[in-house]
Amino acid sequence: MEHVHLAVEEDDLYSGYNDYNPTFDSEELENDVGFQQAVRTSHGRRPPMTAKFPGTPIGPRSLASSFGARLHMASSMGRPMTGAVQDGSARPMTAVKAAGYTSSLSRGSAFDPLGQSRGPAPALEAKNEDTPEEKIKILEKKVNDLIEESCMAQSMGALQVALEKAKEAGRKERALVRQREQSGSADHINLDLTYSVLLNLANQYTNNEMYPEALNSYQIIVKNKMFSNAGRLKVNMANIYFKQKNYPKAIKFYRMALDQITNAHKEMRIKIMQNIGVVFICMGQYTDAITSFEHIMSESPNIKTGFNLILCYYAIGDRERMKKAFQKLISVPLGIDDEDKYIPSNEDTSSNMVIEAIKNDKLHQMERDLKTLAEKYIMTAAKLIAPAIETLFATGFDWCVDMVKSSQYVELANDLEINKAITYLRQKDFKQAVETLKAFEKKDSRVKSAAATNLSFLYFLEKDYDQADRYADLAMNADRYNPAALINKGNTVFVKQDYEKAAEFYKEALRNDSSCTEGLYNLGLTYQRLNRLEEALDCFLKLHAILRNSSQVMYQLASLYELLENPEQAIEWLMQVISVTPTDAQALAKLGELHDGEGDKSQAFQYYYESFRYFPSNIHVIEWLGAYYIETQFCEKAIQYFERATLIQPTQVKWQLMVASCYRRSGNSQKALETYKEIHRKFPENVECLRFLVRLCTDMQLKEAQDYATKLKKVEKMKEIREQRIKSGREGSARSRREGRESSAGSAGISTPVLISPKKSSVMDEVKAVSQSESKHFSPLLDSGRDSGRSSSSTKGERLSAKMRSLPGSNEPYEASSPKELDASYVDPLGPQMDRPKTGVKKRVEDDDFADEELGDDLLPE
Repeated sequence: MEHVHLAVEEDDLYSGYNDYNPTFDSEELENDVGFQQAVRTSHGRRPPMTAKFPGTPIGPRSLASSFGARLHMASSMGRPMTGAVQDGSARPMTAVKAAGYTSSLSRGSAFDPLGQSRGPAPALEAKNEDTPEEKIKILEKKVNDLIEESCMAQSMGALQVALEKAKEAGRKERALVRQREQSGSADHINLDLTYSVLLNLANQYTNNEMYPEALNSYQIIVKNKMFSNAGRLKVNMANIYFKQKNYPKAIKFYRMALDQITNAHKEMRIKIMQNIGVVFICMGQYTDAITSFEHIMSESPNIKTGFNLILCYYAIGDRERMKKAFQKLISVPLGIDDEDKYIPSNEDTSSNMVIEAIKNDKLHQMERDLKTLAEKYIMTAAKLIAPAIETLFATGFDWCVDMVKSSQYVELANDLEINKAITYLRQKDFKQAVETLKAFEKKDSRVKSAAATNLSFLYFLEKDYDQADRYADLAMNADRYNPAALINKGNTVFVKQDYEKAAEFYKEALRNDSSCTEGLYNLGLTYQRLNRLEEALDCFLKLHAILRNSSQVMYQLASLYELLENPEQAIEWLMQVISVTPTDAQALAKLGELHDGEGDKSQAFQYYYESFRYFPSNIHVIEWLGAYYIETQFCEKAIQYFERATLIQPTQVKWQLMVASCYRRSGNSQKALETYKEIHRKFPENVECLRFLVRLCTDMQLKEAQDYATKLKKVEKMKEIREQRIKSGREGSARSRREGRESSAGSAGISTPVLISPKKSSVMDEVKAVSQSESKHFSPLLDSGRDSGRSSSSTKGERLSAKMRSLPGSNEPYEASSPKELDASYVDPLGPQMDRPKTGVKKRVEDDDFADEELGDDLLPE
């Protein structure tokens, strides 16, 4: 402990750190006398040591003796050393001259072996672009740039720009050749550049469908013997002839190209032979096509060639060879990896990362596309040959299923079974279709869901909603993410009028598959039933963005805008409907109705007339056109429309009465009388017909007037008796109901049934009733009528009521003259000319006149 010294508080712990030895102070060496003396001693004049590293320069200093005088040391032989001064001149130091040393430099001169003290290097000489060589190089670069720009424009779809660039490249390339010839360097013409220019120009002509120009460009290349392998371009020429449907010449050039391609290029030869087979198919020469395809399948089989071979055998009806070709098709190796390769393992994390990286790369996508294409060809071939290879198509399908099960495409067997059921449906054999689909109930979930979906749809079409609901539930349980199953379930709920629940199923289907157009359409119909018109409009607008040319979607949009009391938008959408389907009679009639509501009679007449021309059996349209011609005082033209209504509804007397009235108003009394007599023969108890017969016979002073008057009195008397019975029957039934209410709880009053005669109404009221029973625009499964849009219907009803009030009342006389001769209980359907209403033309007012969509139309698999 005696060596331990405790620090005193007054001592500086950091003292001495800034002290240093002045010997190391290089800044004061010039003033240091001891150092300067050492420099002047023999130690300071000692000759410098040779550099330790090669290439290190040695200064051109003279050597000094120990006495300070400059002496040149001599060798042991008395010869002066290299670099010694003799006779006042220094001998050059040849050994180090290459490193930048010279003996002529004086002591103390700057060391500058690189000559940096001489200043910057002079500027490079500018290129002289006026020389022919430079001009040729610049022109070649421009040609190459134009070819590249042309190819880039083609890749972006700007075909016209690509062609212009190719033409400009051709012009500059010809200018380049002329310039080389003028400069005398014609031997150095760049043939590769010429070939590139001509080939690019020919390709751009082909892309722009300028086939004659393209063929001329190809001919220039092919005929030039200086271009090697130019014969291959005859394939391109053959392709052009194929597009021009000049099949014999296409085959000729394909074969010429085949002759010029050696066996070393096997794949190219196979592709050309495949093209030859396709051309033979287009020409209908199936035997020659079979020869080409069979050669390919023996040398290098592929999916497309195998499918084409099956088509050729099907065309000539060779069953056995169809079977053999199908077996070859399903045995073609695809050359792709197994999907198990992309399943990650739990142990190796690094390999899992690699698998995740390559799972969706372009190579795997290409493999998936190739497998999908192969499955498509196999399914199509099986559906094609199954009815042809056996007497019964079911036997043919069973053979195809067995072959597929024994191949690498085992999963396609179930799809073929479902296609078998769909074939039963096309043949209207619903029982066999249902049995085939029911066989999938015990199979894996994916197939079970597809089969149950189809079964649900079948039962839905048959209106067996309980079975449809059961199989929809089965499909959903097998695959909850199947949008078709959810739509079927929503449909079954919809028909039960549980619209909120149906909307939820449609929404779930859309969440699983946003491109499910059926779900979006049905959701719009559901919102329309729920009177949520804005949401329904939003659904159909979204659907229109997906299905731009769907007339049903546009018709629904027009219906919604009409419900929203926006007739201008409704007319605009209906105009789009007839632009897509110009012969749609119902859309034309709806346009006429909207224009009539807006007061544009001439435009309404145009659309109604067009609707009648395409569908001359629409009672509403016939009624409107007949009333229009009567309003415009062309009763003769109205006759043909009411006669057609008579043909459509021969048991309705009102149309025949209107025909007779048109004859009478046009002044053809004789024809009117004959028509009334014919009506009386068919309907002898019709009071209105008898009244007009009495009136016409009286005016024409015919003897039959008294007979018809007698019949009229009898009919009217029977009518009064019937009305009295009806009145008494109603009173009796009311009395019975009162007595029943007053009786004991166990008793029940039974009223006597009474025959009630039809209510008396004017002909125009009957016309209105007929107009409400006509067919709709589309045949619906789910009605999307106006239940939710009563405002528009009530407005139309008010307008119609105003028109009906403007007609003569039921108690007014038909004409002012001779009121005592006629009973005033009947009103002429046309009314007197002086009392005819100004509005004249009636509009149909019906509760469900909108187009509806058939739900689940495409639930069957494609």
